[in-house]
Amino acid sequence: MSTNPTDLPGRSTLVMTLPQAPLPDVLMARVRAQQDNARAVDYVIDAFFLPAPVRIPRPESVHVMVADVDDLGEWLRVLGGEIHVSPEFEGVELWTLHTQTEPREDGSTTSVLVSVPVPSGELVMDWIRRAVKR
Repeated sequence: MSTNPTDLPGRSTLVMTLPQAPLPDVLMARVRAQQDNARAVDYVIDAFFLPAPVRIPRPESVHVMVADVDDLGEWLRVLGGEIHVSPEFEGVELWTLHTQTEPREDGSTTSVLVSVPVPSGELVMDWIRRAVKR
């Protein structure tokens, strides 16, 4: 009797890996746009030491989630923009800063959406509250 695990009874199956198929041009363009957006926002984060615990790049924008409304204020101070406030849900509003990076050499910019949950009725600095879209 054999005790070697490779001496199993029956036939062996050969497993082959195939080369990865190239991505279609449309998909490659979306991947490149997503990478360009990520780099543009990473540059702003690093240059201005902005808080960005969660960063989600997309081909059309980059979503950044921050921990508190003061962090949102840091992004507002650096990039400007307009804050949209969602309707209250379970005692919390979602505050989202709509802004963009400075233009690149080719003139393009990256849309940046910086969001933070804020308890309803929370005291918020006046200069941040003034950026809320009415």
